[in-house]
Amino acid sequence: MPPSCCGCLSQYTHHHLVAFLLTFFSYVLLHASRKTFSNVKVSISAQWTPSVQNGSAAAYSPGETWEDNRLFADERQATLFLGALDSIFLFSYAVGLYLSGVIGDRVNLRYVLCFGLCGSAAVEFVFGTLTEWLHIYNIYLYCGLWVLNGLLQSAVWPCVVAVMGNWFGKTGRGFVFGLWSACASVGNILGAFLASSVLKYGYEYAFLVTSVVQFAGGVVVFFGLLTSPKEVGLSLESETGLSPVETDTDSHRPLMSDEEDEVEGEVYGRTHHSVQQPDEPLDETPRAIGFCQAFCLPGVLPYSLAYACLKLVNYSFFFWLPFYLSNNYHWKEAEADRLSVWYDVGGIIGGTVQGLISDFMGKRAPVLALSLLLAMGSLVGYSHSPNDQVINAVLLAITGFFIGGPSNMISSAISADLGRQEALRGSQEALATVTGIVDGTGSIGAAGGQYLVSLIKSKLGWMCVFNFFVVMTGGSIVFITPLLFKEVCAMWRDRQALRRQL
Repeated sequence: MPPSCCGCLSQYTHHHLVAFLLTFFSYVLLHASRKTFSNVKVSISAQWTPSVQNGSAAAYSPGETWEDNRLFADERQATLFLGALDSIFLFSYAVGLYLSGVIGDRVNLRYVLCFGLCGSAAVEFVFGTLTEWLHIYNIYLYCGLWVLNGLLQSAVWPCVVAVMGNWFGKTGRGFVFGLWSACASVGNILGAFLASSVLKYGYEYAFLVTSVVQFAGGVVVFFGLLTSPKEVGLSLESETGLSPVETDTDSHRPLMSDEEDEVEGEVYGRTHHSVQQPDEPLDETPRAIGFCQAFCLPGVLPYSLAYACLKLVNYSFFFWLPFYLSNNYHWKEAEADRLSVWYDVGGIIGGTVQGLISDFMGKRAPVLALSLLLAMGSLVGYSHSPNDQVINAVLLAITGFFIGGPSNMISSAISADLGRQEALRGSQEALATVTGIVDGTGSIGAAGGQYLVSLIKSKLGWMCVFNFFVVMTGGSIVFITPLLFKEVCAMWRDRQALRRQL
């Protein structure tokens, strides 16, 4: 039986807490600025279409400048372009993840992380604020800036997961990473409130506030983050309170290992605060695993494909939920922004609870499969939500619990499991690479999905969009079925062995 959460948490030091908080708020700020774009889509669409087609136009721009500002003839064309921008961002983000994961395992993680945070903040300021102040409206400029933004933002997630993997072993990983992976949802909530609070002054001020806060956060991380316990000399002999973590030889054994009863003897590098072998130099830098090697590791491909389907659904809610609430129910944009946070509240609770359950079970796939199965029902239920904000919020939270929870688990705890499995004996620098592969593949699926969402909505309506989400969620279950079967069989064998012992 896995140790209790309190016992796991008592093993950590204040250095663990600092690493947890700095990586957590790094991604909070990144997602807050990313959420801004989805929260102001109605305002941007109004600014890009002529006032004769959009009755709310006068609230956002003087009528005499409409001919200069107009990019599209009607709202439908503007909506399609907004969907195209989402896809452009996610495709460049996916390509960047494959590259930044490899770079993160070879360059100081702190440098890569801060470069991504500060560079992305600067690009978002130019995209949303500077172009509006200077009255520059150009499709190609918007596309180019969003490609650059996707590449810069891709540097953040592999780095923060790798830093967390350096500080936290397998013991309690599902709970710790489940709690930590709420950073994306917390960022969505923060971004929604920041955007809605200044939207009355113009959508450019929403971009201004979030980009400035993100840039400041990048500066703080640069001067305050320790990427590994080795940077402060933590080891088994030091009086740091780390010894309970290090003496637990199972604390670094991954859930993906087939050798359930084998005592692990792997040599830990700088990504672990563990005892070095006597014949190994203390300052030796472990070699990084190759990209193709990482892709061929057990479990990486099926979880990556499952995440591609799941992230499509999760990011469709992320990018389109405020727009859907405003467009479908005719609620004010600020009200839709605030209501959309309930999806993220459900995701926060879902990731934490499901991670904790997977820790106690010692398996991830059964928890994921059950949650995804229930997610299909919750999607059908939410698609029939009445025009009532309270009922809509409850259904949103339930949907977020069953979709956001598994999404958080795959992108954090499971990625860390995959980057610490038995096949990596002697080559420990793989966390950022594996995380980049899983999240990059997920982003490719999400990228293609965003344009499909806008296309399906414009041709067939929102109900068909939700039917599309149900199909993609079912696809996630199909891809993890082999892993589910493998883990269920392992659980049955363990139970049979326990009965024989009794």
